[in-house]
Amino acid sequence: MDLGIKGKWALVCGASKGLGFGCAQVLAAEGANVVLVARGAQDLHSAVEAIRAASPQVSVIGVAADITLADGRAAALSAPDGPGTAFDIVVTNAGGPPPGDFRDWEREAWIKALDANMLTPIELIKATVDGMAQRGFGRVVNITSGAVKAPIDILGLSNGARSGLTGFVAGVARSSITGQGVTINNLLPGAFETDRLRVTMAGASAKTGKSIEELADARRKTIPAKRFGTPEEFGAICAFLCSVQAGYITGQNVLADGGAYPGTF
Repeated sequence: MDLGIKGKWALVCGASKGLGFGCAQVLAAEGANVVLVARGAQDLHSAVEAIRAASPQVSVIGVAADITLADGRAAALSAPDGPGTAFDIVVTNAGGPPPGDFRDWEREAWIKALDANMLTPIELIKATVDGMAQRGFGRVVNITSGAVKAPIDILGLSNGARSGLTGFVAGVARSSITGQGVTINNLLPGAFETDRLRVTMAGASAKTGKSIEELADARRKTIPAKRFGTPEEFGAICAFLCSVQAGYITGQNVLADGGAYPGTF
């Protein structure tokens, strides 16, 4: 299937590894030019080189910046040789806040979580959707978390901040931009083979005294698919949401968790 995004410009945040890298990788393979943003310059360089080697037909640009800061967003949106603010696709993604006990979190921890996982995506949406609407095509995919639908007690910072973004998107995705070819959706990962999963497992290990391996095996058994997901298959879902074929899908929370969530809705 031709997704209709050849030659489009995509901005992918947190793209040096994990789910962000998976999204950037597949978008480039589908013919989109990609600007990757991440804080770690070394990992970012490796990611850019890997995608360039796999997809030499597209432009791949790396911007080492903290997307949660105004300067970082400005650098990403005006990437050298890139499209400036004329992005057709924006994939928002930031590392989740650390796990822990809500009793231990001070105001600063909450503000940091909100900045990264709610306010930064909103700023990126604000900076790009009007241009998308004027050109008649735009796709925003926010990588959030399966915890939005099934909260995990030790991920309270993430539960709160990402739920706030979910509520915001529910409104703006149904505003006037929808009739101008712009869609905004949230992509909710369950358990994927990423550093984030390992950090969460380490937190649970410290809390329970069980080994990370033991916890990982137990977690897999609770997933109908009996495994963790891969960044590549997550990227494929993201690429479809960015396609012309997905133009009638907006304001949705797409859960990719191997069937782990037990609810009907």
